[in-house]
Amino acid sequence: MSVGLPEDEYLRLDNQVCFALHAASRAFNGLYRDLLKDLGLTYPQYLVMLVLWEHGELPVKRIGEHLRLDSGTLSPLLKRLEAADLVRRERSAADERSVVVHLTAAGVTLREQALLIPGRIAAATGLGAEDIGDLRRRVDRLTAALDGATGAAALDGGPATCA
Repeated sequence: MSVGLPEDEYLRLDNQVCFALHAASRAFNGLYRDLLKDLGLTYPQYLVMLVLWEHGELPVKRIGEHLRLDSGTLSPLLKRLEAADLVRRERSAADERSVVVHLTAAGVTLREQALLIPGRIAAATGLGAEDIGDLRRRVDRLTAALDGATGAAALDGGPATCA
């Protein structure tokens, strides 16, 4: 049940929070596609680079945890980044089952160009720094709540809705 809406409004597309987030995500992806073209990166590749610029070398599994991606999705991204000479993958000496990803010199250098991206994204939103921070906190709370509800819905056998 959607809170505060008459029943005949429940299934209107413009009342769905999930669709508003989906539309915003698509708009962000389009903007990132344009801005990242000069860096030679796709948005998912950019996310991998952000994790590596922040944390340095990491096992593939940890990168996946940061990005909420499985290794089947992450491996082709890493392969393309390696082909572009931005990262290097190698088996861990401590654990042969683990692959560690390192930035190359070109990957480190690319960070300087990428420093312009967040400011351009922020400007495109039309929001101030405080509003962006507030939005981020709200979306983080929403994500955490949905993560919890997903587990609960699976246990209850209840349907997942977008509200």
